[in-house]
Parts: sequence; structure tokens; C-alpha cells
Amino acid sequence: MKAHFIKSALKDVDWPELKDPNGKHLHEVAVVGRSNAGKSSLLNHVFQHKRLAKVSSRPGKTQLLNFFSIDDAFVLVDCPGYGFAKVPKKLQREWGQWVEEYLTTRPQLSLILFLLDIRRKPSEEDLMFFQWAKHHQKPIQLILTKIDKIKVRERKKHVSTILKVLEDEDIHIDSRPLLYTVKSSEGRTLLLKKLESHHKEWHDSTP
Repeated sequence: MKAHFIKSALKDVDWPELKDPNGKHLHEVAVVGRSNAGKSSLLNHVFQHKRLAKVSSRPGKTQLLNFFSIDDAFVLVDCPGYGFAKVPKKLQREWGQWVEEYLTTRPQLSLILFLLDIRRKPSEEDLMFFQWAKHHQKPIQLILTKIDKIKVRERKKHVSTILKVLEDEDIHIDSRPLLYTVKSSEGRTLLLKKLESHHKEWHDSTP
């Protein structure tokens, strides 16, 4: 899969409207997670493009919705991270309002890739997002990042801990979490297959 940048935008009037040759909107896959969950690194790695998404040592670099075309077949949308960004609260609130507007009202949004650091239990903000997604019936693929930071034999324990927290909040993930690390490329092939199969399902199910 090849990706290229389309535009950055925050407000709905600036969101791009991409369509296929038949005039049907291309479906969109949103990427959501805390500012330090490794979103930019994952996007650059999965699409093998070093500068696709901006990576910074200071979490919170992404301050707009960034739209990318994937093989001219669908659109990937990198959403501003939350929780750890050292930016003014007023700006964070503005991000939140428009990100929620996008996630709630965008009819062509077909899937949310939700990133969590495998070493961390879901935060209150993470749980709030999961509850919101459940309420609005938004499909989620949970991706646990930075798996190279823990020992292989400890992965199962960390995954179980995260899933237990979600289950305690009455949140049920439809599919098993996908484990990912940029360091060894583990998870990349599975994520690409997920995106390909999802695109086919969307294409076959929409008129």
C-alpha cells in the first residue's frame, strides 16, 4: 500500500471529499490514541514513508486532522493525540470538539484504529473514548504498540490486563488486539492485511 498526504484540516468546512470514478465517497479509516502512543511512528512504518507523519520527541505534534490517500482507494485520517500533549487546554478542547465532530458525523468513516501502549493500562480518557465509540456503534481495531519494550513471555499478561480493564467497563472489542512494533516490523503485515480486507468488505457491501 502506498500513501500520500492530501491535506491538514480541523473544521468540517475544510475536510476533503474524495470520491472514486463512479462518484462514491472513498471510505475513511481514523487513527486515534494518546499523544505518546506512537501513532506517527506506526504510520510512517506501516506505509514505509519516513516523513508521512511528523514524529517529535514532544508528544502532541499533530494538531490537525491529517488526511492521507491510500492507493487512491481509501483515506486514512490521523487524529490529534490526547492526554499527554503539553499544549494549552483551550487548544486541546478545540481539538476534542472537532475530532468528535469528525468521528460522529463523517458518514464515510468505516473503521477506527485505536492505539494503546501495551505497557500501560487504559487511562480514564481511553475508557471514555471506548465508551463513546460503543455508544455510537463505531467499529474499532485495537492496536497495542511498543511491544518491543516488554519481554515476549510477558505479552500475554499485558494483553490480558488491558482486556480485563475494558471488560470491567463493559467494553467488548470485536476483534483480538493487533500487536505492533516498529523495531522489528512485527504486526505490519497483519495490519496491512486488516486494512486490505476491511477495504474489500466496505467496497463489496456499499452500493
